Amino acid sequence: MDLIQNGWFSEINELWPGQAMSLAVEKVLHHEKSKYQDILLFESKSYGRVLVLDGVIQTTDRDEHSYQEMITFLPLNSHPNPQKVLLIGGGDGGVVREIVKHPAVQSVVQCEIDEKVIEVSKKYLPNLAEGYKSDKLTQHIGDGFEFMRKHKGEFDVIITDSSDPVGPAESLFQRSYYDLMKSALKPGGIVCTQGECLWLHLKLIKEMQDFCRELYPVVSYGFTTIPTYPSGQIGFMLCSLNPDTSFKEPVYKFSEADVEKMGLKYYNTDVHRAAFILPQFASKVLRS
Repeated sequence: MDLIQNGWFSEINELWPGQAMSLAVEKVLHHEKSKYQDILLFESKSYGRVLVLDGVIQTTDRDEHSYQEMITFLPLNSHPNPQKVLLIGGGDGGVVREIVKHPAVQSVVQCEIDEKVIEVSKKYLPNLAEGYKSDKLTQHIGDGFEFMRKHKGEFDVIITDSSDPVGPAESLFQRSYYDLMKSALKPGGIVCTQGECLWLHLKLIKEMQDFCRELYPVVSYGFTTIPTYPSGQIGFMLCSLNPDTSFKEPVYKFSEADVEKMGLKYYNTDVHRAAFILPQFASKVLRS
């Protein structure tokens, strides 16, 4: 609560020194410290309801669809038949909501270590949490590492919806985690993880890309725009065990009718292709 001063929440963090996103607060709806992190949820003046974990904005009503749709459909639509999906994290429910929309998906397992995030989201973020009602979903409250160690070669796609590489999420940005995901994939499987910001974390992205290329035959970085994330951009690290995968050209293409039926607000096939066209400063580093 120290981050709310004079009616404004400010996101101050060492991962983006010298800058801060600030939102005017109408009302604090919930605040608690769970076993794993500080959970804050408030009604903002211009972005609707805002979920904050350990002082960092995770999602807002106004722009959440950009992140949820892209982290979901970039990998799912790059796989020819993504029947069985594993989601690590994503306690707010937004990625579950999008995964279960996909016509090829038959089942999704979610591993979320902090049950309190799920509870708060169900109560205060019903639009995000609506996917929790799906009969395609099985939830596992616990450590995703331990779950994957016990479930080898089971999943077509693994999506990791994590916070930034500090605290409980730090280990999700290391080589050992990508190696573990690889072991839980079926042949030809795909992983997609939250991949940080080009403007702030290019060195980290390059390091991740390098060790991913030692583990997977195809690795790429795509991105989306989202106003309330640091510098207004967030990316995704995508890796495939299928050497013929081309992330830039989806194999599963949504028609305009599909997009409308699924209620998508950001993702379409053209946006999918564009996500992998990087600005020159980033392309120069990541293509090398």
